[in-house]
Amino acid sequence: MSGKTLILGYDAVSSLGTDWETQWQRAVRGDCGIGPLTRFPLTQDFPVRVAGQVDDIDVKPYPFLQPREMAHWTSPVFKYALLVVHRALKASGVEITADIAPRVAITFSSAVGGLDAVLKADRQIIAENKMPHPFSNPNACINMVGGKVSILTGATGPICATITACATGVTSMIIGDMMLKQNLADVVIAGAVDFPLVEPIIAGFATMNGAYRPKEGQPEESPEKTSRPFSVNRRGFVVSEGAGCMIMATEAFARVHGLTAKIELAGSAMTSDASHFVAPNLSTVQRCIELTLSAAGLQPQDIDAVNAHATSTKIGDKVEADALHHIFGNHVPPTSANKSQLGHAMGASSAIEAMLSMEGMLRDTLLPTINYVPDSSLTIDCVPEGARTLKQEFVLKNAFGFGGCNSCLILRRIA
Repeated sequence: MSGKTLILGYDAVSSLGTDWETQWQRAVRGDCGIGPLTRFPLTQDFPVRVAGQVDDIDVKPYPFLQPREMAHWTSPVFKYALLVVHRALKASGVEITADIAPRVAITFSSAVGGLDAVLKADRQIIAENKMPHPFSNPNACINMVGGKVSILTGATGPICATITACATGVTSMIIGDMMLKQNLADVVIAGAVDFPLVEPIIAGFATMNGAYRPKEGQPEESPEKTSRPFSVNRRGFVVSEGAGCMIMATEAFARVHGLTAKIELAGSAMTSDASHFVAPNLSTVQRCIELTLSAAGLQPQDIDAVNAHATSTKIGDKVEADALHHIFGNHVPPTSANKSQLGHAMGASSAIEAMLSMEGMLRDTLLPTINYVPDSSLTIDCVPEGARTLKQEFVLKNAFGFGGCNSCLILRRIA
């Protein structure tokens, strides 16, 4: 079965805010959501001291987030996942009634899940010889986020967890698109959530030289200056939190239900590196982008802008920039790196970034890459001067994850 895959609505929380309009306006201004790490007390020698943290939310307007309802679901991934799904559905105009519920699929996922619940249980066993709470394992079950989304919405169609590390959000969209085109569903709840600000996770990223930390012997930098994709002085990613959901549907479903869309998922592709466990591989990254163009029936010159994966690591940014140069030659489209403002919210990043791309397409605005200091080996227009006015019909969104998971898609403005 063929036909257009439409984006009917979306919503997110990130280090830039907990309502969408605030996040967008702050992004346009070039604000940064990164600040001091305060999720837990820091020892003097803890290697990471900055993070992109999401503010707490007022749960009073949401019955499904009340303390009694959420008592057992202690990991923040559940609270924020349910919030963005609820608001995205409201924005889309889709009402999941009993008759359409079997045709509503869920690919909403998480790269990290609720590992904080297992860590808490482990510490209780060691410190107090206290057995884990009965919900410790359900909190940590990585596909449980999708399960809770199903319970919240009543959707009873296909459900799967699209765990591809930092590409999880975009992969959820791609798998959702496949379900729609294979006539397995009429609507898909896609996206991702991650709240990975847990001591061993952050410290582990530092010891593998992934997470940002200041140069030895140098003073600490202002937190908002620490994430600097494509810059000559980039020193790794800043670990962040976030969640993003988008409601996708077939063109036929939208027409029957009187729903309108302004964005289409025009093409996508996935590849695996079969190479290093974290370092990206140029040839397979490049092939993923090329296959995405082919799936959309486009030529490189058709792409108006790129939303980069761009984590701010030395090798990652270099491989992505090289792949773009190999495909686009000397005409690489302007390329935004949203992690300069958001930090890296693991699997949720690519979902949130895809939404920022869509909002930019609708508002003829290209978001900036902040903190940019030119790198002569990466000659790329990363919109360093601030938000830019630009009409965009086609935008390429890249997402790459540990384990060599590459997922790319092309968004098209249709209205």
